[in-house]
Amino acid sequence: MKVFNVHERWLETSMESAGALIDGLSGPDDRLWPGDRWPKMAFDGPLAPGSKGGHGPVRYRVREYRPGRKAAFDFEKHGLTRGLAGGHSFELRPGDGGVWLRHVIEADCRFGSWLHWRLLIRPLHDALLEDALDNAENIAGRPPARPARWGLWVRLLRWIIARGARGA
Repeated sequence: MKVFNVHERWLETSMESAGALIDGLSGPDDRLWPGDRWPKMAFDGPLAPGSKGGHGPVRYRVREYRPGRKAAFDFEKHGLTRGLAGGHSFELRPGDGGVWLRHVIEADCRFGSWLHWRLLIRPLHDALLEDALDNAENIAGRPPARPARWGLWVRLLRWIIARGARGA
């Protein structure tokens, strides 16, 4: 089965300014990733091909990094990404008067992993990505018209996860 998920936002800013958001991923000045509300993105080295890491139980390695343009990651075969053969990426696409910041997940999986994605991972992923894109719009100087809000299912999943973490 296929997993395909896209989130994108139009940013009224230059490629250079938007590129700094991608370049800062997992670094000490990471302004894109919503690490104040979600597990921080971290790697065993700088953002460079071959670096391993992820965020929380989501594990991946850097497949491609083009400074100021693109960061692409391949899922590792353990943690929450076990069963997903593919990866995700952040990429910028220039336009008139701004840029598109786009995040894409593409993966193949069996039915059980697909069901896990649909029911558990995707709602949390979608909430995280919308928070990140809200950060990008705020940094670009134009707050989102409708800031992201977590739905009831996301709040319930986060509560269950937090409760499990306290018990561990």
